[in-house]
Amino acid sequence: MNAAVVRSFGSAPKYESFEAPQPSDDHEMQVEVLASALHLRVRGQADGSHYTSTGELPLIPGVDGVCRLPDGRTAYFVSPDTAYGAMAEQTVIDLRRCVPLPEGIDPVQIAAAMNPAMSAWVALRRRIDFPPGGQVLVLGATGSSGQMAVRIAKLFGASRVIGAGRNPKRLQELLGMGADEVVSLSGDPGEVSARLAEAASEVDIVIDYLWGHVAELAMLPLLKRRSDRSRALHWIEIGSMAGASASIPSAALRSANFHLIGSGQGSVTAAGYLAEFPALIEAITSGKLSLNTRTVPLSEVEAVWQEPADAARRVVFVP
Repeated sequence: MNAAVVRSFGSAPKYESFEAPQPSDDHEMQVEVLASALHLRVRGQADGSHYTSTGELPLIPGVDGVCRLPDGRTAYFVSPDTAYGAMAEQTVIDLRRCVPLPEGIDPVQIAAAMNPAMSAWVALRRRIDFPPGGQVLVLGATGSSGQMAVRIAKLFGASRVIGAGRNPKRLQELLGMGADEVVSLSGDPGEVSARLAEAASEVDIVIDYLWGHVAELAMLPLLKRRSDRSRALHWIEIGSMAGASASIPSAALRSANFHLIGSGQGSVTAAGYLAEFPALIEAITSGKLSLNTRTVPLSEVEAVWQEPADAARRVVFVP
């Protein structure tokens, strides 16, 4: 078979011939891949920087996708934790981590939208009890996952959603996606901190795709400005685009009803993710959580991989 193959963590995947993986137990099945998307989680897998990386090479990147099962049905799958990912003509799936799709569903749209939507969807459904009419701040709202988080929070009944990010054009676009207010993270750090505290001091949930210095700027000023510090604030750390580490002041933990948790692979069981797939798939196929896509032949993986990332369109590789 042909596949995108990483042989060095410092290089883009190359399209080459590779021996097709074989099932190793009764829970696995060899399938034909129809579509697999390129997103930040895949880039982290391919360069060895993601926290789940084992350092094993060579590897085929791609953490999820849409496949055709041997019986002709299509299914969405999350790849097993092996070196054989989804960016290939064939792969091996774990039947416990896939769900069949209704007939007529566009494989490219499912492959594009599931991963960026999944992070906020699972966080709000599985990591906390989402309060009816709750208020939400999304840090990093101008990326694909952040935009999805804004829409998902509204879909789940948030009364107010605040999107924070750097890109001014995409910040304004968030207002048409359900955001009630936007906050720029550009400029003097002190001013950014003050803007966040003023806009978001009464939120119930922070969905954080940034972490790093942005979390440091926002956390304590936001907590100090709350009218009732005993009212719970759940800070859900999902991504680390602004830095892998953040200095957390002890006062943040002592002076308010503050709950700092993470959401990602390992904090939610595979069964927990699987249980959310059908409702999430329905939201995508109904158009509530659709994404603009760019379909690219897998044979062009090396060139496309080195292009600047475009948050406005999700690249989806098809064999």
